[in-house]
Amino acid sequence: MSKQIDQDMARKGRHVATVIATAMVVWFGAGLLGAGLGWPGRYALLIDLAALAALVYAFVNIYQIWRMRQNSQG
Repeated sequence: MSKQIDQDMARKGRHVATVIATAMVVWFGAGLLGAGLGWPGRYALLIDLAALAALVYAFVNIYQIWRMRQNSQG
């Protein structure tokens, strides 16, 4: 593999890790905040859907990293 491809995959991997970690921290924190402030259930659903969207985005990027690795190996 070329050095540039390795760097691109590493950068994309760090991005995915940041997205997943941020989504989980925000999801957990917003859930606690919402429960503490007595937010309606529809806000909890909105928070859950936003976290799910972030995870779908991350999994799409993980698939792209996997494809990059497959293509670079021959």
